[in-house]
Amino acid sequence: MTIRLLLTGLVALAAVIAAPNVTAQGDLLERARALHREVPLIDGHNDYPWALRSLDPGRDLEKANIANPVPSLHTDIPRLRQGGVGAQFWSVYVPSSMQGRDAVTATLEQIDIVHRMMRRWPETFELALTAADVERIFAKGRIASLIGIEGGHSIDNSLAVLRMMYKLGARYMTLTHSANVPWADSATDTMQFSGLTNFGEEVVREMNRLGMLVDLSHTSPDTMEDALRVSTAPVIFSHSSARAIADVPRNVPDAILRQLPRNGGVVMVTFVPGFLSQDVADHGRRLQSQTQLLGAQHGADKAAFDQALGAWHAANPEPRATLAQAADHIDHIRRVAGIDHIGIGGDFDGISTVPVGLEDVSTYPALTAELLRRNYTDDEVKKILGLNVLRVMRQAERVAAGRGLAP
Repeated sequence: MTIRLLLTGLVALAAVIAAPNVTAQGDLLERARALHREVPLIDGHNDYPWALRSLDPGRDLEKANIANPVPSLHTDIPRLRQGGVGAQFWSVYVPSSMQGRDAVTATLEQIDIVHRMMRRWPETFELALTAADVERIFAKGRIASLIGIEGGHSIDNSLAVLRMMYKLGARYMTLTHSANVPWADSATDTMQFSGLTNFGEEVVREMNRLGMLVDLSHTSPDTMEDALRVSTAPVIFSHSSARAIADVPRNVPDAILRQLPRNGGVVMVTFVPGFLSQDVADHGRRLQSQTQLLGAQHGADKAAFDQALGAWHAANPEPRATLAQAADHIDHIRRVAGIDHIGIGGDFDGISTVPVGLEDVSTYPALTAELLRRNYTDDEVKKILGLNVLRVMRQAERVAAGRGLAP
């Protein structure tokens, strides 16, 4: 009886000790949600339009009706609301394997998906073309919907196509995707031009003239350097993280981060596990090497290849990236570039695995709470959530209007 009472007392004492931590975390989450209500969380990159196309080549919105929970996706309206998303750049991605007219046609079809989303769910989504639109739509309780083109191959080397896509609502273009375009080098292809060609510089200038944001995610460091030299408006990285934390080509080197204060641009930290965690990135490299080795060993014997690769996976389980690592990237960019140059670009529905704690669009407040736990002030968090991107948009609009950057 005495031992039982002692154990009961110890359990009660442990609960008392743990309670403040639980309460503190709950307080941080509530504070985070309050900040999401004050300013729009602007996410730089969501691939729902391509996820829909993958589910249904006919692009029927009812095949992934996001008015209701869709467990196979990272994105639906209930979870967008739960995550406090105030504005979303919807990626109108098409793969680099599509070229020429095929790429243009497919991109237009992706833009059409975004417009149909707003017609299908007008109580939730509304097209935003300017920073003022984002603020107005957010104030009405809707999600401001912006369009981002992912890859310069989508314009088929035509400034006229670029201008028409701007007319249809596109407000950023990623200069390259995974492969070079004829006028710019990608981060994940063999260097061909050492950055931008003369026509590539013309593309950047035309984007400045239009008021379309120059997105440098996916580009090589030389392309980043050239774009920063040429652009008279702030650039963005719609979904990239810090290369000093995870050394992969898709992340932003410190040399580029140090240039952002002069340009005014923003890195929108992404949740791609291999871009957050060096362990995940290293595992991916080992997997790629092993896949090539086993392919050479087993040739056309697919069953033997699958068995051998399965055994390797069993012996080498993939590590998991975490929410805390996403915050580590934000910390690093803050140290190198400053608080005015950070945003969020989750890449949900464009990734096959997710970090622990950032499983879908409902989890943004958990990241906000982590930043508060790390002693970011409310004003600093508001900048990261959306005020930095709104500033960039306004500055790009000023350049397009011929007024130059605000002092």
